[in-house]
Amino acid sequence: MANARQSDGRRPAEPRTLFQTLLYWAALIGVWGLIFLAAFFAVFAIDLPDTSGLNSVKRQPSVSYLDRSGGLVGVRGSQFAPPVDLDTLPKYVPAAFVAIEDRWYYWHFGFNPWGIIRSQIYNASHSGGPLRGGSTITQQLARNLFLTPNQNYRRKAQELILAIWLEAKFTKKEILALYLNRVNFGAGAYGIEAASQRYFGKPANQLSIGESALLAGMMKGPSRYNPVASPDRAAKRATVVLNEMVKTGAITALQRDEAFKTPVKVNPVWDSQRAQYFTDWVDEKVRSLVGEPTEDLVVETTLDLTIQTAAEKALARGVEAAKPLGVQQGALIALDGEGRVRAYIGGAQYSESQFDRVTQAQRQAGSAFKPFVYLTAMEQGRTPNTPVVDEPLKIGSWEPKNYTGKYLGPMVLQSALAQSINTVAARLANEVGTANVAATARRLGITSHIQLDPSMALGAVEVSPLEMAQAYAPFSNGGFATHAYGIERIRTATGKILYDHGLEKTDRAVVIGTPALQYMNQMLRQVVVSGTGTRAQVKGYDIAGKTGTTSDYRDAWFVGYTGGFVSAVWLGRDDNTPMRKVAGGGAPATIWREFMGGALPRLKAQAIPGGFIEPPPPEAPGADPIGELLDPAAATAKPERLEKPRPPEKSKAEDIPY
Repeated sequence: MANARQSDGRRPAEPRTLFQTLLYWAALIGVWGLIFLAAFFAVFAIDLPDTSGLNSVKRQPSVSYLDRSGGLVGVRGSQFAPPVDLDTLPKYVPAAFVAIEDRWYYWHFGFNPWGIIRSQIYNASHSGGPLRGGSTITQQLARNLFLTPNQNYRRKAQELILAIWLEAKFTKKEILALYLNRVNFGAGAYGIEAASQRYFGKPANQLSIGESALLAGMMKGPSRYNPVASPDRAAKRATVVLNEMVKTGAITALQRDEAFKTPVKVNPVWDSQRAQYFTDWVDEKVRSLVGEPTEDLVVETTLDLTIQTAAEKALARGVEAAKPLGVQQGALIALDGEGRVRAYIGGAQYSESQFDRVTQAQRQAGSAFKPFVYLTAMEQGRTPNTPVVDEPLKIGSWEPKNYTGKYLGPMVLQSALAQSINTVAARLANEVGTANVAATARRLGITSHIQLDPSMALGAVEVSPLEMAQAYAPFSNGGFATHAYGIERIRTATGKILYDHGLEKTDRAVVIGTPALQYMNQMLRQVVVSGTGTRAQVKGYDIAGKTGTTSDYRDAWFVGYTGGFVSAVWLGRDDNTPMRKVAGGGAPATIWREFMGGALPRLKAQAIPGGFIEPPPPEAPGADPIGELLDPAAATAKPERLEKPRPPEKSKAEDIPY
């Protein structure tokens, strides 16, 4: 049979061999691949950022805050350090980052195809959440240098293009050096040198294996794995890094085990949430004094880190111990006699809440407001021995009650203040005038609105802890007006002085004269010696102060002082709900005593100025009536609780004596 031919006379095509088929499809895919790449670059490279500024650093100026002795309190803004030469670092430092971030770093050309595939599988199965990019170190560098952190496919595509460009332009060593010198380590530290100084107080060339692993572990999330805010989480992540370093041969198993045995010590300046509330407070004031920084600044503050540490420990322990009683939050502020803030804590835990209860919270003062009532009375001629009567009282439609529901009858003002008798304070304020009491409080340092309702005598006035400390300061410093401040000097990093508090004209007017000052100090001493504040006693020191507890136990205060130093403690709940029988003479006084017990030896505190003036005897004959009514044990004992009367509807006056 003759060979078949096509109608046009041509032979039919011979079937392709397997090799020819593979070659054909390879060429076809190659052509289309080139077309795709051209289109890819055309679409995503059209608005690539300018790469000419690769070696320039654009950042916000940093503001470094120093305590009164020059210790570093904190840094706000971005902190960079000079670039580190990779050859000066121990080999395990860069190896830690390669092990955990990009194991195939030395074998890829800017991107890892398998990593991208894995990330796409993850993204497809986790729709709606943040995209996982499978980025290499080179891609991370490209993003840090040129792109925004927005998580979308366009940015990832541009990141890939720039990574390839970086790999073509620089060596692997140069890329890794750029990465380590530019990456963000949290807390405003950029680059391995700044991070080493920030967290460990040492240059990067002295980092240990464990410290290197901890820093490398932070790359997964600088805030989440920060050794300051989350030490346990950071330690677990560092363990993962150490194991990966063994797998890549960066260290031996023996070196890893040795690192496990050697605790990593964070720089003492950063081993707690130290002074974050204070730094927030003064940071805002820096901008009001010198405007937005255009260069690095150094701010010399009034804070004393040693005293701050004592305050932090005392408040943390006190709040934790009182949690079963419903205590949620606390605040503590301490000033010297000239208004310098020496300790400042705006909450139980800064990492959980940045709301500053020292200045931003307005809470009722309770009986801690009564000294302004008594001072007004002293200035109008009364003395600590002026006789009064604790008896039922009605002012208009308001009937203040004592916490016990009982009345002690005749006594003197000193005893009434020491035992925080409500009826006496209310009657006294009514006699001297609530407007005059408000004027006294404002003169001493209360800046919040003061309502003139009769219940203000019992502390139905909302104030901040800073105001209370500021207003008690004249009792401690000889009667002089005091305005709390936290900044001594602001200068540029090059030494130019921009602000100096010492050059300001400050009001040091006398706001408490004699003998009223001596009388008040005598009475407020008795609060601590034999009254509601006995738990605040610090052995060997001249101490005075006042407790405060508001209706339904919503707020508990102790504000106290010695010569030239005053501090205020507040406990409560942010939602203003009641605690369970937490009174000012309890947990707040205990916290105050623990703090002052640690702070006073450093301060070398003196006795309260003004000495002691023996007041005239009572106008009525006879001994102090309180002695006839209460024996010494009863005078210092907490009263038995009876049914507590409802507070007046229009205000939340205190019916608790301590």
